[in-house]
Amino acid sequence: MVKIFSYNKQEKLKSRKQIEQLFAEGKSFVVHPIKVTYMLLENSLTNIPIQISVGVSKRNFKNATDRNRIKRLLREAYRLNKLPLHQHLKNANLQIAVFIFYIDKEIAELSTLHQKFLLMNEKLIKQLN
Repeated sequence: MVKIFSYNKQEKLKSRKQIEQLFAEGKSFVVHPIKVTYMLLENSLTNIPIQISVGVSKRNFKNATDRNRIKRLLREAYRLNKLPLHQHLKNANLQIAVFIFYIDKEIAELSTLHQKFLLMNEKLIKQLN
């Protein structure tokens, strides 16, 4: 049985080459307080529709504990709000790589991030069409 609200190992974008290519060739947009950079994957070996990674600026958050907390919040918000995006990508038979970057200078609440991820999903689906 496939778990709907999971964030498993195959969904994590870890390849340095893919991340560098994503920043070099990818497109981006902002849904404050997050910046989303994405790129279509052509010949991916996995069957996963989306690979995602998150990041926080060391310039805005000096303490590693703050950066780690924000990254946990971003991953949790993604995990709970990814279903519409996954369904769209599977129906369209697309695979994408996404990097989510937190750009605000203060830690946001999880409820705020949930709303922003819903907007991010809608905007990403529009741009993929």
